[in-house]
Amino acid sequence: MSTGLLAALRQRPYELLREMERRSKVALASGATRGSENQEWVGIACLLAHERFLIPRTDVREVMIMPAAVTRVPGARDWVAGLANLRGQLLPVVDLRSFLGAGSSRNVRTARVLVLDAPEMQVGIIVDEVFGFRRFLAGEFSSALPQTALRCERFLAGACSRGDDTWPVLSLQRLIAASEFQQAAA
Repeated sequence: MSTGLLAALRQRPYELLREMERRSKVALASGATRGSENQEWVGIACLLAHERFLIPRTDVREVMIMPAAVTRVPGARDWVAGLANLRGQLLPVVDLRSFLGAGSSRNVRTARVLVLDAPEMQVGIIVDEVFGFRRFLAGEFSSALPQTALRCERFLAGACSRGDDTWPVLSLQRLIAASEFQQAAA
């Protein structure tokens, strides 16, 4: 269809709008199939027990420095670091390394807390270090689960690879859905 058709429909606004909508849908559909390889996936790169991971950007509401004061909760498992004050709100904080049985991140100078973006469970997850955002193309993501030194494959959503560099993708949504994570009482 040419621009001439749109000009001819100028006197019939309803038909003009329908034709413009049809063209938009065709352009969107062809762009989605043509550009799916160019879609970008964004993750937060972090370090946990000397191993690098990506966490989907959509899983994290914010990254904060390790709070100066985390109040221990009596009767909680060792991997529950405690409660922290986040702008007047109490936030449960979990030491992910300790949860995975690999020591603790609490006293690591570069430790950060990833605050989950999950309305059903407000929680902060301690990691050893955050490197910032990493961007990958959709074609660089694989749902195949790589082996990790921490043996946390049950919480992985796949991996992103570029050249010889592979980053396991740790799903915080899978983590908080796990029954062992939800049973924080000792």
